[in-house]
Amino acid sequence: MSAAPPAVTALNEGGASRCVLLCEHASNFIPEEYASLGLPAAELERHIAHDIGAARLARRLSALLDAPLFLAGYSRLLIDLNRPWRAPSSIPEVSEATVIPGNLGIDAAERARRRAAWFTPFHDRVAAFLETRPGAAVIGVHSFTPVYLGEVRPWHAGILYGKAVRFGRALVQALAADPALVIGDNEPYRIELDYDYTVPVHGDAAGRDAVLLEVRQDLLGDEAGCEDWARRLAAALQQGRSGKSIPSPNPSLPFRGSGAAARRVPGSGK
Repeated sequence: MSAAPPAVTALNEGGASRCVLLCEHASNFIPEEYASLGLPAAELERHIAHDIGAARLARRLSALLDAPLFLAGYSRLLIDLNRPWRAPSSIPEVSEATVIPGNLGIDAAERARRRAAWFTPFHDRVAAFLETRPGAAVIGVHSFTPVYLGEVRPWHAGILYGKAVRFGRALVQALAADPALVIGDNEPYRIELDYDYTVPVHGDAAGRDAVLLEVRQDLLGDEAGCEDWARRLAAALQQGRSGKSIPSPNPSLPFRGSGAAARRVPGSGK
């Protein structure tokens, strides 16, 4: 029997960085009582159950930046920590094109149980910590699948932001300074109140800079890939938070991708 992890694991809470890292999709763990939500084991290794490579990337970023890090302990298929808990996609019945049998037709009591067990402890812990860190920037660490519903994603990474336009664009430009990279500016998604929680709640509503970092999962498949992206992102974050030498947006840089970010479809996979 697998030991149940905590709802949230906090690392390096005394770290000196003004960046506070969240990894809301760090784990694919599902308690035995949920019988894998009716899914075969192979499905739980896919992006629908967790953000592949994101936990390893977040841990390395935490070390490089000396930043506090909060990691989720349970699969996003149980309840998605980066969705408003009232949203249909909070507990998805379908993720990408995969039906989640254990989420079909669950009642209000089960929804409340999952919220109390995993969603509320994570976000209460983060909110309480942020109150002790004036001037903190909230950084969600995520990854995205190279192909979603048959659509190939050309971006190597993307920066998603809402009100923190200056900070978000500074990060985009810092990454896009490497001409070999295609960096998404609010790609492959945009921050939306109906589909996002971390940036709107812990960031925008509280007057804090907040972004989601999205790195394509095939680039995080091994230690070397995670190390490479951790160093690249750490340098961009240090530049973006310094307030120094941040260029104004330049549309000639190759970060715009298609220019039209996809709306999230119902479901949690991405």
